[in-house]
Amino acid sequence: MIKMTETKIAKKKSKIIRQGHTKWTRDDTELTILAIPTTVWYILFCYLPMFGIVLAFKDYKIVDATKSFIYNLIHSDWAGFKNFEYFLTLRDFPQILRNTLLYNIVFIVLDVVLPVSLAIIISNIYSKRKSKTYQTLMFMPHFMSWVVISYFVYAFLVTDKGLLNSIIRAFGGENINWYFEPKYWPFILTIMHVWKVLGYSMVVYLASITGIDSSLYEAAVLDGASKFQQARYITLPSLKPIIIMMFIMAVGRIFSSDFGLFYQVTRGAGQPLTPVVATFDVKIYQMVTTSTKLGQNAAASMFQSIIGCITILTANAIVRKVDKSSALI
Repeated sequence: MIKMTETKIAKKKSKIIRQGHTKWTRDDTELTILAIPTTVWYILFCYLPMFGIVLAFKDYKIVDATKSFIYNLIHSDWAGFKNFEYFLTLRDFPQILRNTLLYNIVFIVLDVVLPVSLAIIISNIYSKRKSKTYQTLMFMPHFMSWVVISYFVYAFLVTDKGLLNSIIRAFGGENINWYFEPKYWPFILTIMHVWKVLGYSMVVYLASITGIDSSLYEAAVLDGASKFQQARYITLPSLKPIIIMMFIMAVGRIFSSDFGLFYQVTRGAGQPLTPVVATFDVKIYQMVTTSTKLGQNAAASMFQSIIGCITILTANAIVRKVDKSSALI
C-alpha cells in the first residue's frame, strides 16, 4: 500500500515537472526579451559574415562594376583550394608559423605561472588597502591601447633621446638602434605582453581564490601548515578548474597573435625586424593592404580560424580524457 502511494506521488511530481517545462511562463518571456539583443548581435556580427567563407574558394573579380559585391562574388570563377595552396606555399610561411607558435607557447606558460603566483601572493596580503592598490596598478595596462603603448615604447627605445639609451650613455656605453636590432625584440615583445596581460589574468585567479572555503585554511593553520603548504595543497588544487579553462582557451589561440603587439609596438613590423616579429595576423594584414586577391586573403584568415578551432577541440578532448570534470566542452 505504501509503495503504491509513493509510486502515485512520484508520477504526479514527474507530471508537474513536465507541465512546468512545457508551459510558457512570465519568467520565460522576460528571459527571452533579455536574450534578444545578444541573439541579434550574434546573427549580425557572427553568423551573417560567415557567408564570406565563400570568398576563400573564389577567384574574385569585378564582373560588373555597376553591380553589388555579392553579385560579383557569385559570378566569379571557383578557385577550389588554390587560394589555400598559395598561402601555404609562401616563401616565408615556415618563418611566420615558427614565430606564431613559439611566441604563443612562451605566452601560454607565462600567462599561467606569473598570474597564479601573483594572485596567491596578493591574496595573502593582510592590508586590504594595499592589496586593492596593487591590483589596480597591475590591472590598468589592460585598458590601454597598443597604439598608445607603442608611443611609450618608442619614447624608451628611440635612438637619440630614448630613456634606455640615455641610461646606457650615462654608464659610458653607446647608443643602440633598437628598431634595427632583431635580437632584442623577442625579449621586448614578451615583456610587453606580460606587462599588459598580467593584471587581467591575475584578477581572474584572485576572484577564484576569494571563493575558496576559508575553513580549509583555518584547518590547515591549526595543523601547522605554512603559507607555502597552504598554497600547494589548498589554493592550487582549488584553482585547477579555472587554470585548465584558461589554458584550453589560450591553446585555441595558439595560431593567432596579438596584432597590436607585433605590428604597432614594432612600428609596422618592417625590415630588419620582420624575421622575428612576423606572425599570422601581421602577414594577413600585409596581404590585405598590398594584394588585390581577396580570395587569397580570405583563405589565409579561414585557414587560421580552422586550425584554431581544431586546436581548441583537441586540447579539450585531451583534458576530457584525463579529467572529465575539468573539460571546457
